[in-house]
Amino acid sequence: MTTSHANSARSAALDMSAEEFRELGHGLVDRLADYYAALPQRAVTAGEAVDTIRAELGPRGLPQTGTPAAVVLARAADLVLEHSLHNGHPRFFGYITSSAAPLGALGDMLAAAVNPNCGGWQLSPMATEIECQAIGWIAELIGYAPGAGGIMVSGGNMANIVAFFAARKSRCDWDIRAAGLGDAGLGLRVYCSRETHTWVQKAADLSGLGTDAIRWIDCDTSQRMRVGHLRELVQEDRKAGLRPFLVVAAAGTVSTGAIDPLGEVGRFCRDEDIWFHVDGAYGAPAAVLPELAADFDGLAEADSVALDPHKWLYSPLEAAWTLVREPRHLTDAFSFSPVYYQFDEGEGWEGQNFYEYGMQNSRGFRALKVWLALAQVGRDGYANMIRDDIALAQRIFEAAAAHPELEAVTCGLSIATFRFVPATLDAAAPAASDYLNQLNQALVIALQRGGEVFLSNAVLGGNYLLRACIVNFRTSGADCDALTATVVEAGRRLDSELRPVALA
Repeated sequence: MTTSHANSARSAALDMSAEEFRELGHGLVDRLADYYAALPQRAVTAGEAVDTIRAELGPRGLPQTGTPAAVVLARAADLVLEHSLHNGHPRFFGYITSSAAPLGALGDMLAAAVNPNCGGWQLSPMATEIECQAIGWIAELIGYAPGAGGIMVSGGNMANIVAFFAARKSRCDWDIRAAGLGDAGLGLRVYCSRETHTWVQKAADLSGLGTDAIRWIDCDTSQRMRVGHLRELVQEDRKAGLRPFLVVAAAGTVSTGAIDPLGEVGRFCRDEDIWFHVDGAYGAPAAVLPELAADFDGLAEADSVALDPHKWLYSPLEAAWTLVREPRHLTDAFSFSPVYYQFDEGEGWEGQNFYEYGMQNSRGFRALKVWLALAQVGRDGYANMIRDDIALAQRIFEAAAAHPELEAVTCGLSIATFRFVPATLDAAAPAASDYLNQLNQALVIALQRGGEVFLSNAVLGGNYLLRACIVNFRTSGADCDALTATVVEAGRRLDSELRPVALA
């Protein structure tokens, strides 16, 4: 005879009493507060090898029985706090991942506790409205079109890809969602500069166009799209019977922070009836600065914009948005209405079901952490922090330009690039160029493993460069000055070990 639990209290292994939750939560918050306080004094990373990390984590097999929550949580805190790269550290100058706002961490905890499913309004009434309000706030912050719509996704790849699919649907004169690409679809073409992020290859691949559908536009000496070359390729393709449907312009390229001539590109797209998309995943928030208005001229006219709050709005990962001038373009590209979804309450209902606006049905409450930060600091707070980051990147660039063993190369938005050139090296020697690339590549690796500072790299004109990107409200002028000194010291040490006899 089966014993029924229908009329008895249930005891589930994952459940937790209010008292236990409170004790564990308070303990974790105390530990995280200490972590934030001590962050500037610790190494950016321990630089541990893969096998070391795996050994710390321990056996991979699933445990047969459980472990008390307090023990598991304490162990997780030890593992994550002591064996991570700390991108919130003031001397993290690496990739475009910002120092995350502490309020955002608390916001993620609140969002996870309530656990709304932000796919349908009925499943997430307040969460959906917070996301809608945050979309409006973000659009207003960057000066985008009033009445713009959008959807929150995981990161820049997804934000740009969602816009790609919206553009494809909008510019096809047949029902591509039902019929697929067909012969006409094989002629679709997308245009972007050679500095565009690799998301565009993923989008072309996943959409069925194939990467051969991408037309790469040359850049000028400032790594900005050459609009003249864009015109030439579009005219050439039209004459060949192909279908130009999308132009991607960058508002802050990954390598150097370059901003394409958005106004000129936008006017060309309007004249040619081509969808104009701005990849502002990194740089779009800088449009809040009045002094950069000329650089962002044309952003407001884009059909779509991608923007990542976890890059330059200091949000915890994951946080990105696709914004569109006309919200219907997202529903046109993604909406299906199966009978088992009863989220529309009939005529006159004004709620928003985000499952119709993108690829996901079930969606987490990512918007809360961004909404909280926008509410906490407002337009002025963001303008001041972004302005400070740009000034600090300029400080690094100027320090490199002034140092006899550093060669300053570019400075765009909050990214500076430079390289180490030993004082005793004849840079004009035949083998010097290859050696400098080898030396600076080794220097980046050494700095990343060393834990004192963390840089990444760029390659321009065949030259391997050190790249410092600041999207970090904790970084100070002293941290930037320390970067210069650390690079030179490590560069001299490596040069003494690596320089070939022929260049001695």
